[in-house]
Amino acid sequence: MRQKIVVTERECKARGVPNGDLQVIPQGEFVNITQDLGGNFTVTWRGNMLRIDGTDADAIGRKPQKLDFPILKDGLIHKDQVLQALATVYDPEIPIDLLSLGLIYKVFVNQDTQTVHIDMTLTAPACGMGPVLVGDVEYRVSMVPNVKQVAVELIFDPPWSREMMSEEAQLEAGIFF
Repeated sequence: MRQKIVVTERECKARGVPNGDLQVIPQGEFVNITQDLGGNFTVTWRGNMLRIDGTDADAIGRKPQKLDFPILKDGLIHKDQVLQALATVYDPEIPIDLLSLGLIYKVFVNQDTQTVHIDMTLTAPACGMGPVLVGDVEYRVSMVPNVKQVAVELIFDPPWSREMMSEEAQLEAGIFF
């Protein structure tokens, strides 16, 4: 994708790269779209590099990604919907979702507190995008019906290896043997 300067059509949340700090870009601001990968957008604004979630793409004149979950009458958090949300979070450098990459180690739903606890890792412990990925996971999983809180813990034991990837992800990445 070629870089493109656009004007924000509405106020938009964005995460700082690589620190993951939440910022708000006001309506009517010039931003430079530098990358469109995995449904998210990397932009520069006022000298800062930020990521805009694909669900907010309309703020920069793009088609937003829709996460549609049926609201079930039981009032419960459904783990399959949490997994569906996680499958929409992509590694910022590899256009493969975190589930397929094997980065999600555990998902625990506490129905009493309406909290989803997630243990996840990174492809490399020193990956500077860890805070951004944690923010992406929190943001997307919070869209699941009945979720009041998302708690993500980055863990590095066991260390990630490519064998944790699904066969489809290995094929897509070109490392399937």
